Amino acid sequence: MNWDDVRIFLAVARAGQLLAAARRLGLNHATVARRVTALEAALKTKLLDRRTNGCTLTPAGERFLAGAEAMEVEMLAAAAATEADVEVSGTVRIGAPDGFGVAFLAPRLGELAARHPGLTVQLVPAPRSVSLSRREADIAVTVERPEHGRLVAKKLVDYTLGLFAHARYLHQHGVPQAPADLCGHQLVGYVEDLVYSPALAYAGEVSRDWQARFEIASALGQTEAVRSGAGIGILHSFIARRDPDLVRILPEKRIHRAYWLVYHETSRDQRSVQAVADFVTDIVARERGTFS
Repeated sequence: MNWDDVRIFLAVARAGQLLAAARRLGLNHATVARRVTALEAALKTKLLDRRTNGCTLTPAGERFLAGAEAMEVEMLAAAAATEADVEVSGTVRIGAPDGFGVAFLAPRLGELAARHPGLTVQLVPAPRSVSLSRREADIAVTVERPEHGRLVAKKLVDYTLGLFAHARYLHQHGVPQAPADLCGHQLVGYVEDLVYSPALAYAGEVSRDWQARFEIASALGQTEAVRSGAGIGILHSFIARRDPDLVRILPEKRIHRAYWLVYHETSRDQRSVQAVADFVTDIVARERGTFS
């Protein structure tokens, strides 16, 4: 059995399409199809059902996938052992919510670049959960610990959200003294049908009658709307605190969440992925007070 054929099979299984896998691998579509066929011939079993709209794993393919990923772990570990003194290089993609990715991590990537000049980092503010098994990202920052899949997860930090409004808005409309008073105010919130995680549907923890007039599918977008004086919003405290004109109201209404760093276990021995994971972990630990 040819390891290169196994590597190509993994790419197809994760992408769900021959063409998408070919693009990721930098190979010709026909070459990818031929190599998968060669692997099936060597194993004497069909691994993929190929359709016009993509590929799905057969039962045999599902079973082989676990073994193929185990082979991948061993190959990556062997490669890492021979690269101990080699500069960290390559491309690593991080998928993260915009509150963490844009507001916290992006301004600190210069330090990562200084540590590893040969490394390219792609930061993708993820409006939804990303699939690590399909390699939509190498590392994901999530708001809840994943319960399924062959994933490595470590808790980064706890953070809070609270109710904020611009001082100008409060001067014009008054300061609510109880959650029931929010019904008489303009509220800024999220687009409910675009919330990809139950942990992000937090308005009910503030008020069962929460009705947003402005619905924005971005934490930073909500912050900007509140900053403009549009109304009262539930904002990340570590972002809102940066603006002295944003006033916290009903401080007892504090929502607690956590950020998790997650990557696929097959990336455990990839030096580039580990270098970025270590950097994110280190920078959060060093600046933990930012999230307090």
